[in-house]
Amino acid sequence: MAERATALLAPPRRPGGPGPGPAGLPLGLLKTARPRQWIKNVLVIAAPAAAGELFSPGALRQLGLVFLLFTAAASAVYLINDARDADADRAHPTKCRRPVAAGTVPVPVAYATGALLALAAPAAAALLCTPLTAGLLTAYVVLQLAYCVSLKHVLVVDLAVVTTGFLMRAMIGGVALDIPLSRWFLITTGFGALFMVSAKRYSEAVQMAGRAGETRALLTEYTTGYLRFVWQLAAGVAVLAYCLWALESGGTGLLPWRQLSMVAFILAVLRYAVFADRGTAGEPEDVVLRDRALALIGLGWLALYGLAVADW
Repeated sequence: MAERATALLAPPRRPGGPGPGPAGLPLGLLKTARPRQWIKNVLVIAAPAAAGELFSPGALRQLGLVFLLFTAAASAVYLINDARDADADRAHPTKCRRPVAAGTVPVPVAYATGALLALAAPAAAALLCTPLTAGLLTAYVVLQLAYCVSLKHVLVVDLAVVTTGFLMRAMIGGVALDIPLSRWFLITTGFGALFMVSAKRYSEAVQMAGRAGETRALLTEYTTGYLRFVWQLAAGVAVLAYCLWALESGGTGLLPWRQLSMVAFILAVLRYAVFADRGTAGEPEDVVLRDRALALIGLGWLALYGLAVADW
């Protein structure tokens, strides 16, 4: 009888998250911060790498700091977003396993942790980085929180906000090191991000056909034809901008590496478009890391662009 009473009083295990216990809440918070998506923040090295300043004195230390601060800011947004979307996430086939939706992390705890990180990241940037870096990080947090509260319910604006988040990641490394940002760099990065964001939305719309409003209310306002148009347009502009950028820059190396990198860039876009067309382009990092051919094309592009920067 005593064993039965103890079993009845014990808290139930919650599906989709760590079981009850001292480690359950910290692990749930860590999972809610999306460690797998931290790879997106590697974009902070994009501008310094493109400018050939990645290994200049103090650059890696500063970029490492910026990476950590941006990761903290992005984690704050994920925590607050999951707290607000807990009810909707419970209706999603996979998001229902998120710790906040599953009940492993209480909603008030998610809000409090997210608010702490949202305040701490810009404050640390103001103390340890340039004022412009702190300003850009603050703008990212404000914009993304506005997205969580209301902008994600505004047609087209939601795509622009998520795209801007990727663009800010790519900009902040150059801002932190006082590197001028090329217009072609900004156009290529911005439309490349829009390509991936709209491809993800298109895939969600295809996979959740007839049930889109249960998980993301705004999906019912988009048609799959419109989202297909957006990702195709964005892919075309990104490719055109990259080609103009590559052709504008000369070099004295053995071969025209920057121009040759256009081939790898175009192949990468075409390969990614395969998944977009199938409606299976989910999280960008998942697409890139799970497809061996796309990963190899990416490594080839990195090698060619690296040779161009080194002017070998």
